[in-house]
Amino acid sequence: MSKVYKLTVFEPTGEKLLDESFTAESDQQAKEIGQKILNEKNYQDQTHRCTSPAGALLLFHR
Repeated sequence: MSKVYKLTVFEPTGEKLLDESFTAESDQQAKEIGQKILNEKNYQDQTHRCTSPAGALLLFHR
């Protein structure tokens, strides 16, 4: 069953650069999808987080 995950990217000022939801079958798949989105949009070095529907932090970079 697919779940909805949330990927958010921030500027150092706190401004959101990306606020995107996506679906995945598992937390591991969500981590892979989240990393792919970050790489495609060239946000991998920006402050970001990816959270699960249960609130677990799957990806984080400060």
